[in-house]
Amino acid sequence: MTDTTQHADGAAKTDDRPPRLTRLTFHGPLSEARAAGMVARLAGTEPATVLDIGCGWGELLLRVLAAVPGARGTGIDLNGEDLARGRRNATARGLADRVEFVQESGVDSRRGPADLVLCLGASQALSAAEAPAHTAEALRELRRLVADDGRVLLGEGFWERTPTPAELSGIWPGASADEYHGLAGLIDLAVAAGFRPEWTETANADEWQEFESGYQADTEVWLARHPGHPLAAETRDRLDRHRTQWMGYRNLLGIAYLTLVPTH
Repeated sequence: MTDTTQHADGAAKTDDRPPRLTRLTFHGPLSEARAAGMVARLAGTEPATVLDIGCGWGELLLRVLAAVPGARGTGIDLNGEDLARGRRNATARGLADRVEFVQESGVDSRRGPADLVLCLGASQALSAAEAPAHTAEALRELRRLVADDGRVLLGEGFWERTPTPAELSGIWPGASADEYHGLAGLIDLAVAAGFRPEWTETANADEWQEFESGYQADTEVWLARHPGHPLAAETRDRLDRHRTQWMGYRNLLGIAYLTLVPTH
């Protein structure tokens, strides 16, 4: 059987493979209302250059560029499919001449300094260190990549509270209570790296539920319609494993969005 589905960016996809993330606008628990507030606040600093580390399809990057006429942006990521989606979206919005999406690692990046650096759920792209040490290293890298009078928007995981051993056993393999910092500890790391926290906000339960449902929704529908497909068994295992993990870290793992000002 061949399906024709519609990507979130409007591009048609015709094949019989499981779709991927077509229901998501942002690759993270981020509502339209929160994103609008972020864009307005960041656009108010009038950045001329915007760098998005681990950009995916760069939805927030494109919105900032649309809000700041003349600004130029660069998004870097290792996922070619996501980057292609970003390029299509940029073209559709008339932004293709002001943004480039580049397939490369963020480790030791020479793309900065930029007036605005976005790093949403991608601090691991800036460091080869294991969690949680990568967070401090990533923050130091972000300080290097941002202009002295610029801003960084960091989206980073944190424990809402210290997880119990039983809770850790119910999420991903090898999960550790040391894998993430608490919110206060995360902000302290940002200050130690050379920032002051201009704005601190955290994703709420509705944002998490919308993200996690959207993360799997298109593939769940595909699986329901293709139970005998050669890829059905591995797709079912992947979906069930992710849902189990989500139920395990629900109300336990948080995402903080920190708008950071470099100290001189």
